[in-house]
Amino acid sequence: MTAAPIPSIPAFAHSLVTRDARGVYTLQIHDAKSLNILATPVTRGLTEAVRWIAAQPDARAVVIRGAGDKAFVGGANIYEMAELDPQGGREFITNLRRLCEAVADIPVPTIARLCGFCLGAGMELAAACDIRLGSRDAVFGMPEVRVGIPSVIHAVLLPALIGPGATNWLLLTGENVDAEQALRWGYLQFACEPGELDALLERTLAPIVHSGPRAVRAQKALLRYWSQATEEAGLDRSVEVFGDAFTTAEPREYMAPFLARRHAKGG
Repeated sequence: MTAAPIPSIPAFAHSLVTRDARGVYTLQIHDAKSLNILATPVTRGLTEAVRWIAAQPDARAVVIRGAGDKAFVGGANIYEMAELDPQGGREFITNLRRLCEAVADIPVPTIARLCGFCLGAGMELAAACDIRLGSRDAVFGMPEVRVGIPSVIHAVLLPALIGPGATNWLLLTGENVDAEQALRWGYLQFACEPGELDALLERTLAPIVHSGPRAVRAQKALLRYWSQATEEAGLDRSVEVFGDAFTTAEPREYMAPFLARRHAKGG
């Protein structure tokens, strides 16, 4: 059976999308000032790109990163926000909400590559990813109260990620923390020296792309369900998902090397 052709990657505003031979897609923020600031046109362009990537059947994982190493995202556009009225404020923040929700809806693992500044909307965008990897020079903060607005939308994820006390401190003071503190809080899964970030990224990607693609997608969907369901509902869904795994040959294919090694040892 001939594999379906891989579609060419369209051009998206403020977004550079690449794909490697393994099906790892990288979305790099583009042409958004030196700190990758999320103005409305940038947010809309990124959302369109994210939704396209999410629909690709060959996708195995997605990396989201800023352009250069000065910042992942330095925040939302303060010059645009300074001109907002109440309705404009709701529209502005709804666009950011749609971007974060589109990232959360990607059906394969998402990894935020974090270096330099990761502030405000940047922390929220990274929080919508499954895994966050950072360099030790990264700076994290939610400075919205410093400019007269509350932290909203996907800041709602922070209590579950770093705990209510850490969230309170971060959002109520507007102060920044370094990568070591973000790592201790659990916001970062791993941190490394700046020049080692891509190697750290690869150490996370490699086992994902060597696992069963259907199983990884099922696991991600189950993780998201668990986060929203009761324990009993989560257990019930788990039983169904486990049974469904055996509707294809993927379990046998991926178990075969383990069984062959055991057989070779006379087990």
